[in-house]
Amino acid sequence: MALTVDIKKRLGKFTLQVSFTGELGEVTGLLGASGSGKTVTLQCIAGLLTPDEGRIELDGRVLFDHRAGIHLPPQQRNVGYLFQQYALFPHYTVEQNIAVATRNREEVEELLRRFHLEPHRKKRPGQLSGGQQQRVALARILAAKPQVLLLDEPFSALDTHLRGEIQGELSRFLAQFSGPCLMVTHSQDEVRRLCHRVCVVHDGVSQPMQDTAEFFARPRTLSAARLLGCPNISPVEHGTDGTWYATAWGIPVEIPPGTSRVAIHPHHVRLVSGPGQGRLCGNGTHIEVGIFSVNVDVATPCGILHVELPRGVWEEKNDTQSIWVELPQDQIIPLMDG
Repeated sequence: MALTVDIKKRLGKFTLQVSFTGELGEVTGLLGASGSGKTVTLQCIAGLLTPDEGRIELDGRVLFDHRAGIHLPPQQRNVGYLFQQYALFPHYTVEQNIAVATRNREEVEELLRRFHLEPHRKKRPGQLSGGQQQRVALARILAAKPQVLLLDEPFSALDTHLRGEIQGELSRFLAQFSGPCLMVTHSQDEVRRLCHRVCVVHDGVSQPMQDTAEFFARPRTLSAARLLGCPNISPVEHGTDGTWYATAWGIPVEIPPGTSRVAIHPHHVRLVSGPGQGRLCGNGTHIEVGIFSVNVDVATPCGILHVELPRGVWEEKNDTQSIWVELPQDQIIPLMDG
């Protein structure tokens, strides 16, 4: 029961053009900067906005097809949409909010029990914590028996101290959901914890999907690397000797066609004793000592290189002058524009 999306939507000067597939039983993270088009994508899938072109298909059922003139209304799409502010009815009690989605009283009772809401059944949303409100919203969605879940920044309305607890609850809930799920988020932690795959949306355009582990280890594009906060990014330049060079580091790199920049994670930079292939020398200009690691800004002739070292390795060095580091070729990440 996959969700296939391939649409184009114009909103003023902004154009959304996304194409991806959400697989059965998987959570796909839509990750991107504010204004990149993530929420618009969910609204098009839910039927709240109408795309200008393209097709949306859920489990073989066409929800939207511009050429065929198909545009199912929201109530016929069988989509569960968790809004950022949960959209609970403020004057309804907990059980009344859930009962909006089903007339089966036994189902309401089961959902109250499943989401640990029985003690709160007569309370109204304003009497609940953020986590309790989220549970009510999820119970109401589940009562409607959706085929797909759309989660729009599900933790944005929660206080920081509640997020870890509610992430755990949502993770357990999603593990029991058999359909595809799309989650809009800005948080790397939420992606790591909840998502199986990641689709970056940059300036309205979706990028090829990656498994979550691969995405964090080796992002494919410049915008993806920036979203991850990777500080070591260098342009590349073709030298007169036919070799490609990372100009911010002054070292040769081996890269595939189409590469516009290269990156390396700070924890993949190695401390070494002297010159060699892929090595450069600099002085430590800023040092942050943590419990297990040390972050060092190394000023090289070509620029600053951010390095993260095990604390024990740095303590053995204990000298900010003439720091030799190595950028292993197998840890250098080729990046495409976008």
